[in-house]
Amino acid sequence: MKKKLILDVDTGVDDAQAIMVALAAPNVEVLGITCCHGNTPLENVLKNTLRVLKVCNRLDIPVYRGCAEPMLARKRHAGDYHGKDGLGDVPDPDAPGLELLQQKKAVQAMIQIVKENPGEVTLVATAPLTNLAVAAQLDPSFPKKLKALYIMGGNTESRGNTTVCGEFNFVADPEAAYVVLDRYTCPTYIATWEFTCRNSLPWSFCEQWLAQKTEKAAFMKKISYLSMTKAQSAEYQKEIIAGKGFNSCDTYALAAAIDDKFITESEEVAVTVELEGTYTRGMMALDYMELLKKKHKAVIMKKVDLEKFKQMFMNSLK
Repeated sequence: MKKKLILDVDTGVDDAQAIMVALAAPNVEVLGITCCHGNTPLENVLKNTLRVLKVCNRLDIPVYRGCAEPMLARKRHAGDYHGKDGLGDVPDPDAPGLELLQQKKAVQAMIQIVKENPGEVTLVATAPLTNLAVAAQLDPSFPKKLKALYIMGGNTESRGNTTVCGEFNFVADPEAAYVVLDRYTCPTYIATWEFTCRNSLPWSFCEQWLAQKTEKAAFMKKISYLSMTKAQSAEYQKEIIAGKGFNSCDTYALAAAIDDKFITESEEVAVTVELEGTYTRGMMALDYMELLKKKHKAVIMKKVDLEKFKQMFMNSLK
């Protein structure tokens, strides 16, 4: 039985890497890709997702238009890292047109796909969590019908990459993150900012990965040039924790969803999101003292099998 996935993305460079890893995994069926505002405005996310599917020869996978803005927060994007267009600002005259998108909207599609496959679908969320929060509001039974939820977002040590204490996906829509961590009681796995930094890929491996003589590798090399250059700058190296390599944040959540043995060390703890702090709005809070009295705990990833990760990366560009 193949694992059934829905990918909820804001396609920047690391979402593109995650999508390509998913498509290369023999044990995975991607039932649909839902798009959300985030790294770049929604129109770009839609175009970028179709570009990635085209280079993988998988335009048969349905792509859905999701939320263009957060529930309450002001819009923010990550153009300085991913490029204004989200994929390294490399022109692509042959990019597929948006007429290829499904007519159905992302949230409705999510609800319907899961309703048709109850208990079988794993949702991998690598964007701000707006689509997921709206889905839970429209259909309160939706989270219970999922097999599992894997999130890239939040942080465990109040180390920010967007605000003083906040990780981008949670800061981009703190209310949505709060709703999701409160209402999604299916098994939930979180790849946080600090965790991804500590498990980064060596630069020497990245060279080998991108040196493969394939169309996919040429595409990846082009779109990741800007973010890799930024990631090697002294200014960025200060931001990341124990970082000596390339951090493809979103791909950790995806890798954990497709391989049960990928996570080698984790902890279970109830989590929530701060909505009101001057410096801490959007920060994930871990309830070690169990003061929140939450029955549902999330699995926080600590360590992963980096050799498996490298193999997934190599396979994704073959």
